[in-house]
Amino acid sequence: MISDITSLRPNTIFDGGDLDCGSGLILLIRENMLKTPVDGILEMRSREPTVADDLPPWCRMVGHEYLGFLPAEGFVRYFVRRRAALEAETETQALARDKQEAKSFEWRARVRSAGHQHAKVYARNFSFDIGQPASFEEKDSYPSAIEYLLGAIAGSLVTGFASDCARAGLDVDDIEISISARLHNILAHLGVEEGDPSFETIAVKCFVSTFEDEDTVKTIWAGTVNRSPLVATLKKGMDMDIRLSIV
Repeated sequence: MISDITSLRPNTIFDGGDLDCGSGLILLIRENMLKTPVDGILEMRSREPTVADDLPPWCRMVGHEYLGFLPAEGFVRYFVRRRAALEAETETQALARDKQEAKSFEWRARVRSAGHQHAKVYARNFSFDIGQPASFEEKDSYPSAIEYLLGAIAGSLVTGFASDCARAGLDVDDIEISISARLHNILAHLGVEEGDPSFETIAVKCFVSTFEDEDTVKTIWAGTVNRSPLVATLKKGMDMDIRLSIV
């Protein structure tokens, strides 16, 4: 690291938002490093605390020079000097390899019966419980698979929207989503009668608290929705009512 970081004049600047090194940030760093001349300086702005620990060893591993960081208002400025590519692999080749590995990534989970109307899901280092197919009670021991799906849809949009806003440098105070759904025939799902057990409607309403430009916020929200794998898949077979309310 250099002694006077404040004197650095970066050749390239980009905002990594709240992404960490395991969720796509390295791909963005590689892409922006290609825009930086050899021996030039890349400034990456981040709101993710773990970057402070993960970025220096990554720089050492790939051959770039980590120069240090400067705290700023709401984010941290990280500086990296681009060095000549390692002999074994150019920056362009490394980026292409990382993209291909990301595209071929396979999600895995293991599920076992845990007793009457109860299953346990294991995914990576996590585990969670799933209860009976459907319940009309106010309280149960475990959520149903349908409730997990609705939570996954809303969760992907909340985290994705927050990350997209952070990368765009928008100041967002709070994001909350309400989501509801109806099946064509819940009795078919329960095996009580014949019919169509698929979703009839899924309604999503996102509430965001911000003083940022409304059109900009709506544009970022539309991008988040379009990039959600769950939304994109479900919209192929049904209509979804997805709305944004800025408060």
